[in-house]
Amino acid sequence: MPYSVQAKDCPARMVFDRLADKWSLLIVKVLRQGPCRFNQLRREIEGISQKALSQTLQKLERDGVVDRKAFATVPVTVEYSLTTLGRGLSDLIQPLAAWAEQHIEQVQRAQQRYDRRRTARTASHD
Repeated sequence: MPYSVQAKDCPARMVFDRLADKWSLLIVKVLRQGPCRFNQLRREIEGISQKALSQTLQKLERDGVVDRKAFATVPVTVEYSLTTLGRGLSDLIQPLAAWAEQHIEQVQRAQQRYDRRRTARTASHD
């Protein structure tokens, strides 16, 4: 059966849901550079809480995007890396990140224009 993400019952929508999560995208982007430990990921991704990082890593591992490897050290060392599936996803995320970085000023200007028009419309209705 072919899948269509426009169909309400399409299971591929779950992938879109995961990709809509900024933490997932940022984790995959960082892991594209190579395996990382938990605290290393936390340092690389400013603003992510320990809980959000832990939950997102679990979801990505469940989806087959991230691999978790524990090493028998004291304390236990855990390293995260991309699976083959995750590397394919990272190839798509890199251009998105580059686009966002290259176009943020245009987006911000558009938001400012929109906000000014919206404020002017609201003021004229008062």
